[in-house]
Amino acid sequence: MGSLLFGGRGRLTSAAHRQKAIELISEANAAGAALVPACCEIGISLRTLKRWRKAFGGDGDGVDRRKGSDRLVDHRLSEEERQRILLTCNQPEYASLPPGQIVPALADQGLFIGSESSFYRVLHQAGQCNRRGRARLPQEPRSVPRLRADRPNQVWSWDISFLPTTVRGVWLYLYLVVDVWSRKVVAWDVAEVESADIAADLVQRACLKERYRRPSGFGSHQCQQQPLILHADNGNAMRGATLESRLEEMGVLRSFSRPRVSNDNPYSESLFRTVKYRPDYPSRPFASKDEACEWVCAFVDWYNHRHHHSAIKFVTPHQRHSGTANAICQQRADVYEKARRANPTRWSRHTRCWSQPAEVWINKPTEEPVPLLALPLIQVA
Repeated sequence: MGSLLFGGRGRLTSAAHRQKAIELISEANAAGAALVPACCEIGISLRTLKRWRKAFGGDGDGVDRRKGSDRLVDHRLSEEERQRILLTCNQPEYASLPPGQIVPALADQGLFIGSESSFYRVLHQAGQCNRRGRARLPQEPRSVPRLRADRPNQVWSWDISFLPTTVRGVWLYLYLVVDVWSRKVVAWDVAEVESADIAADLVQRACLKERYRRPSGFGSHQCQQQPLILHADNGNAMRGATLESRLEEMGVLRSFSRPRVSNDNPYSESLFRTVKYRPDYPSRPFASKDEACEWVCAFVDWYNHRHHHSAIKFVTPHQRHSGTANAICQQRADVYEKARRANPTRWSRHTRCWSQPAEVWINKPTEEPVPLLALPLIQVA
């Protein structure tokens, strides 16, 4: 009966069908049936029955006045008024204006065609409720770059920073390329300009120094070797066409940070922080490019060979890059274990962990907790 009257759950019911349902339920109730079972047979609730009876009570016409119902509205715009709104909005003087500006402009001319909401509703129904003018449409947020490295020369990160000079308004540009896995500075340069050509030459020298070769089948599905990934931010030099073509020749993939998200390039940002906050960083600007190169060369030598990096268990980047860090850390672990055996009461727990991190991430994905319902149930005997 419910499907006969209403056509299924969620459908709007006409006034005639609702009047018929009220009559049937009233007849069943007069014959001794309860209202709730009678309403269930029709497919409605008791609350709906009371609402329908109230709508038909007195002088009510029983018309469904809920939003979205199919009913006649006396003040509904006619087709002629709808077309007039569309023609007005498509006129050259109003084509780039939103309804919020069109309606007041018409009022200044002594015209009223419809309200602002009516303009929006008509434009939406006609498929013309789009962003007007030359403003760009909202863009989808870029995906988060997620890069993983478990060996040297797998992911490099690079960036450019300013070096002050004695001439006000004139800067030198420090280029640094760092291996994400080992933290080793694989290439550096100091230039007077920020250029993609200089960056391309720098990366090429780094590839030759690290003996990186273009993988066979690069750019196709037949490539078996994982290509080197060069990660950077969205600067002009990073996106230059010269650098792009040179990386294609060398078999290097490019990766970019999201706009205005410095955390997507953390290793380069951290390295530049170490550069600028070194105790021997010059307190005065550099007098020449040669002076800046001399200082940067000394810094890179100290950073790669004498700086014990806290993120790689206090070994130097060169030791981790060359593969000797594991032996050094194992020797430290043996020293700690020997000390624990000599004085076991001083060690309430295990000794310090000296294991090298197996992998390094840029934006490591978060591990979702396992829901309790997914855990296996243990049956108690």
